[in-house]
Amino acid sequence: MEKSKVYFTNLRTKPGLNLLDKLERLIKKAGIEDIDFKNKFVAIKIHFGEPGNLAYIRPNYAAKVVKIIKELGGVPFLTDSNTLYTGRRANAVDHLDSAFENGFNPLTVGCNIIIADGLKGTEYREIEVDGKHCKTAKIGSAIADADIVISMNHFKGHEMTGFGGALKNLGMGSGSRGGKLEMHSASQPKIKEKNCKACKQCIKSCSQKAINLNENKAASIDYSKCIGCGQCVAVCQFNAAQVVWNESADTANEKIAEYAYAVIKGKENFHINFIMNVSPDCDCFDSNDLPIVPDIGIAASFDPVALDKASVDLVNKAPIIEGSILTDKHYHEGEDKFNHVHMNTNWETGLKHGEEIGMGNLEYELVTV
Repeated sequence: MEKSKVYFTNLRTKPGLNLLDKLERLIKKAGIEDIDFKNKFVAIKIHFGEPGNLAYIRPNYAAKVVKIIKELGGVPFLTDSNTLYTGRRANAVDHLDSAFENGFNPLTVGCNIIIADGLKGTEYREIEVDGKHCKTAKIGSAIADADIVISMNHFKGHEMTGFGGALKNLGMGSGSRGGKLEMHSASQPKIKEKNCKACKQCIKSCSQKAINLNENKAASIDYSKCIGCGQCVAVCQFNAAQVVWNESADTANEKIAEYAYAVIKGKENFHINFIMNVSPDCDCFDSNDLPIVPDIGIAASFDPVALDKASVDLVNKAPIIEGSILTDKHYHEGEDKFNHVHMNTNWETGLKHGEEIGMGNLEYELVTV
């Protein structure tokens, strides 16, 4: 199999060539202009960052990508799906407020912001993947309905998958709340009775009629009927319907790859990794720890598997930042940095599965721009 090409630029600048110029030069060299954007809806999948976390991609970079897509005739919008956990991005109203707070709005980025899976995370399309773990994937409607998908990914550590890059942003990030439940858990949801307000929203939303109020006037799930779709988790505003966090890291990584495959299945797609502010944990936390390595650069490719593999290789070749979590964990030269930070994870499983299902290639050629 021919190696995939991953294009890379460092962060050195000079008068007349700033980082936004370098981003434009990079993605054009990588071939983004080869995509037929004319009059097509373009979902730019990005993570808006949990307020309080400052490691997310700056809106200026998104604005540059939007401008290029518009010049090529496309109709771009920035998008993300709601979170499964209860936070400031768990519904579309709070999610949009958070995006605006972090600088993502039509004025700054030049296009509209759309929360892909709707107000409560229940608007999705089921896309057939017939995978090892998932027969279908529940993808946020706005992403599923788009003609083209561009992912802009902050490359950093992740407590469940080892690192988060293109596959994580595409797969977990595009799943509806029910889809995120499927990726996170091998079990059906549970009810925490003391949180239940007997509002009956979970009962109304359950397609299997598996939920009723018990003698304590709290929701109760009939597990003989429950199919684990996660709609009760999605609509519960009181954190009573909860995920059972019991999926293994390897299985979760493979499920994420299958969801990422569903997102780009049959569509033109292109991916950009920002290997900077490489914090040890996900941008879903409301804070970000000291990066584990110095800022490295930006990479782009049509192949998300090769892109993530090249990015992790670049991080593993970089020196550590003294005083970061790697110092605390007694890192030794030559060890895999992400597996050292999160010792119960194995990022290789997700990339290998992505290659197995035809998303891309682990073998790559790094082309410096």
